[in-house]
Amino acid sequence: MKKSNHIKSLFAVVALTSASFGLNAQPYDPGATDKEIKIGNTNPYSGAFSAYGSYGKAQAAYFKKINDDGGINGRKINFISMDDGFAPPKTLENARKLVEQEKVLFFFATLGTAPNTAIHKYMNQKKVPQLFVQTGASKWGDPKNYPWTMGWQPNYISEGKVFAQAILDNQPKGKIALLYQNDDSGKDLLIGLEQGLGAKKDMLVARETYEGTDPTVDSQIVKLKASGADIFIHGSGPKFAAQSMKKIAELGWKPTQYVWQVSSSIGAVLTPAGIENTVGLITSAFSKDPSDPQWKTDKAILEYEAWFKKYLPGADPTDSFYIQGYMNAQTVEYVLKQAGNNLTRENIMKQAASINDFRLPLLLPGVNVQTSATDFYPIERMQLARFDGKAWVLFGKTYGD
Repeated sequence: MKKSNHIKSLFAVVALTSASFGLNAQPYDPGATDKEIKIGNTNPYSGAFSAYGSYGKAQAAYFKKINDDGGINGRKINFISMDDGFAPPKTLENARKLVEQEKVLFFFATLGTAPNTAIHKYMNQKKVPQLFVQTGASKWGDPKNYPWTMGWQPNYISEGKVFAQAILDNQPKGKIALLYQNDDSGKDLLIGLEQGLGAKKDMLVARETYEGTDPTVDSQIVKLKASGADIFIHGSGPKFAAQSMKKIAELGWKPTQYVWQVSSSIGAVLTPAGIENTVGLITSAFSKDPSDPQWKTDKAILEYEAWFKKYLPGADPTDSFYIQGYMNAQTVEYVLKQAGNNLTRENIMKQAASINDFRLPLLLPGVNVQTSATDFYPIERMQLARFDGKAWVLFGKTYGD
């Protein structure tokens, strides 16, 4: 009788212990533990698009700062960033390794429209968040069909509309020439431009495309100049935007030039093009520019510059890709803090799709980060800026939703 009671007591203790363990165990998916959050990324650190590698370098440096400060909710960030050279097959190979072998919790800020397109279906089939991708293609805001993928920066359709509105306001009788990348990103810019021009879309008198594997775009620029256009829009990556700016100057062509924000870096684009060839360029902006004197004493800029000096010694402070990488990392930091100890992939996406009026310190006044279950475009507002030879100077109103 005593033996039977003793056995029953043992079972009761085991059951109670198991129940307690179940209550205390954290809801984790692969890539999350009590001490670590593993994040995957793939970027072009080599090849024709290597200028974009600054994004990944900035993100790695920001996560280093987070870890030095004790991590997020007590967990260190293990940021695994691989080089894909902007080659979509390599991006997919990297993604499979990061998901299936490294077992990252989620993907963050993978760069480029073509590379992200290569892993779009894979990430959604695996139900692994493809979060805050560094490309403004409109396809990243489709929660109905791709609930595991979300953009971050303003999309290219919106940017094309902003350029169109500015042109209609300032040069309503102008003739527009467009050079754009032959992929979804470039086509989105064209769509936005035509939508923004509306009944006046015949102002777009010439357009040329290029492939990422092309050695130069000189021949395209010669053809576009021959169209008689007095407005030129750069819808190309950093290397080709710099080539275009330089060729336009060599030809003695003097159109009003607009450049989309992904190729507006002073250090990575304008300097290689020759600063003297870029004065007067117009771009869209959503973040503060450290080179702009008006932010000289701004608290957020001073904090950024102190971080940059400590964590990116020797890097070019005029390269605006670093500041965007920094801000994107701050956005994912916010999401992880909101997720708390519930580090499942489902909850990561839930928190990313529940950002309510988050004001990143480095965003321009009037610009915020906001998402919902049906809105996967975190940043949708922007302002125009003109390059004066030293800095981008903001002008005009804020556009967007």
